[in-house]
Amino acid sequence: MTKARDLANFVSGTASTIDTAEITNSAITNDKLGSDISAAKLSAGTVPTARLGSGTANSSTFLAGDSTYKVAATEYDDNKIVNDISTLALHQATNNNSAKYNLTNSNVDVYQDSSAIANLTNVVRDTTGEYISSVIPADGIDSNTVLLLGMNNNVTDSSANNLTITNHNTVTFDSSTKKFGSHSARFTQANSEYLSTGDLSSGLTNAMATTGDFTVDYWLAYVSRSASNRHFSIGGGATPSSSTQPILALSINGAGTSGNINAHSGVGTGNWNSNETFSIASPWTSFRHYAYQRTSGTSYVWIDGVQCGNLNGATGLSGVNLMQNSNNLFVGARSVGTTEFFDGYIDEFRVSNNSRYTVGSNFTPHTTAYSAGSSNATGSYESTAQTANASVNKISGVVTYTNASGTNTLNTDIVLQVSANNGSNWSNATLTAAGSFSSGVLQAVTNDISVTAGTQLKYKISFANQASGSKVARINGVSLSY
Repeated sequence: MTKARDLANFVSGTASTIDTAEITNSAITNDKLGSDISAAKLSAGTVPTARLGSGTANSSTFLAGDSTYKVAATEYDDNKIVNDISTLALHQATNNNSAKYNLTNSNVDVYQDSSAIANLTNVVRDTTGEYISSVIPADGIDSNTVLLLGMNNNVTDSSANNLTITNHNTVTFDSSTKKFGSHSARFTQANSEYLSTGDLSSGLTNAMATTGDFTVDYWLAYVSRSASNRHFSIGGGATPSSSTQPILALSINGAGTSGNINAHSGVGTGNWNSNETFSIASPWTSFRHYAYQRTSGTSYVWIDGVQCGNLNGATGLSGVNLMQNSNNLFVGARSVGTTEFFDGYIDEFRVSNNSRYTVGSNFTPHTTAYSAGSSNATGSYESTAQTANASVNKISGVVTYTNASGTNTLNTDIVLQVSANNGSNWSNATLTAAGSFSSGVLQAVTNDISVTAGTQLKYKISFANQASGSKVARINGVSLSY
């Protein structure tokens, strides 16, 4: 029959049109369409599996009421995409030096500030490198520190040199007037009180760079100002009554009536060749930060972090050996000055054998007492909570970290825990190494951590084996997705 042949050709693909009005049900055979297509067959009976493709039997039925033929309902795995987005977010935050920020279903932090940190236990956020570590770096006491006097009811040198400081005529210590710590040193001019060191030029762990760069900085508050209140002097006679002039002394002006600082530099015994003045703004009886620095032969002075002036060329001690005489330092006095003693308070007095400050720029003086570095074998910190729009029971994450020393083992030396109920319950994550994030920075990922359901998401990172010196880990950033 012509119409039947046309149908066969259409099914086999050799015909492009068919006149369906002239086809009877009896002409539609099982070998062409698989079954009679009456309405009843669409809701009952069976359908040959060849017509279902490559479906695999599981809990999802193909047709309502059909318990025989089923198709696969495998869940789509989007973890790779989620982790890539988290990594991109960390890159953006790092490049833009961003503080913590939140997306609809994730939060990102690279420790530009402490806004994402709820608490720190035996760890510290490094404000320069913007990372968190349980090995706490030195803060003001480092390999360039020749001398540091915290003046905490003693004259103990906190530098690696541990210098012996001699207290002349009993400089006292005050617990009520201080800048940092428990006390400051109280110098009384009428009693000729001062401190002195031994030889700063040799035999020390960190000796004074006598012909190179150096910095002397400290906090100071006047009680009274009279003729030549000396802050400090270097390279003078053995005692204030000596006839030998120091190479360097810093003080108020000779008259003691104006608000000026004089930096006196002597080239050779008894030769004074500079007398520079810099303004001191009121109030001079409050603690102010003073810094004297020689950089590449030129001397500079800062008061409260503001550069006041410079002494150029020879007048800046260019190429001059500071230790031409007694090789020591006086705090609160100078030689050839039997009446030139300081009257007031000094705190955090530091001598360094390098240039601490950038010439031509102002700086913010230190807001805490200087400290040496320390190591903690263990430590931890928690993030602040991020509020989710709906209850969460699974969390994924990306952690960026640096092996500052040795190779830290993920899930042992660096451990990540997450919570969705504000830390009431923590779930351990399994971190997997995921290659490099940037130069020297690695990344690790974790997927679909099951957590106690909630809307307050937090993470906690713990360190181990950090104090041995063989391993030092730094966490550079964390991104959670949910």
